[in-house]
Amino acid sequence: MIKFTKMKNFALLVCATLLFSSCLTGVPKGNKKAITHGEWTTLLKKHVNEAGFVDYKSFIKDSVNLNSYLSKISANAPASSWTEDEKFAYWINAYNAFTVKLIVDNYPVKSIKDLAPKNAVIFINTAWDKKFFSIDGQKMTLNTIEHKILRKRFNDPRMHFAINCASYSCPKLLNEAYEAKMLDKQLTDQAKDFLADKNKNKVSKDNPELSSIFDWFNKDFTKTGKTKIAFINQYAPVKINDNASLKYMSYDWSLNEQK
Repeated sequence: MIKFTKMKNFALLVCATLLFSSCLTGVPKGNKKAITHGEWTTLLKKHVNEAGFVDYKSFIKDSVNLNSYLSKISANAPASSWTEDEKFAYWINAYNAFTVKLIVDNYPVKSIKDLAPKNAVIFINTAWDKKFFSIDGQKMTLNTIEHKILRKRFNDPRMHFAINCASYSCPKLLNEAYEAKMLDKQLTDQAKDFLADKNKNKVSKDNPELSSIFDWFNKDFTKTGKTKIAFINQYAPVKINDNASLKYMSYDWSLNEQK
């Protein structure tokens, strides 16, 4: 009887310890199911045309649904159990949706760059450094998502063709959400679309004029072991000669708004 009592007390102690531990750690992140982004697709289909231009006025009228989706993003940071494509798609959608939110909250505006503080220094304290949203309780900026997450954690330069900075020279805002099950095709299609757009890239065999994105993020396009030209030629409408001299187009930061 004494032995049984000791065993019972030991079992109770173990249960109490496990319960206390679970209270401290919360639900293990590995048990969190990856979210999908159907709500974002619905919004994009309504307010973004095939060319990627945005009807910000109608987005403002639909702000309840936009904020609902952003709340979902904020409360469901990627867990360790998610696949890499699920995480990748999540962060691309988060960047694009919060960029739209930034414009909607400050509309009308001629350029996203106008949202920087008046005393801002170039590349420092810009619109992309505003801590205007949170994910999993942590204050975030668009620069955090782009440079510390997308560029650092995912070894795929095609992300530069997927994120949209609300500007005319940016790769277009795709009018559907990125989803893990079709992410590779979406990224490839975006790369091809961007390089085929003569307003943003003038691709030729010997004298190509490329988006400044290929200049600013030069290392991203060569870190996979390919030369920059070899990377571009995977998606370009015209193959660039290996010894071609690359020039870069000036960047138009005017708002990517539907006219």
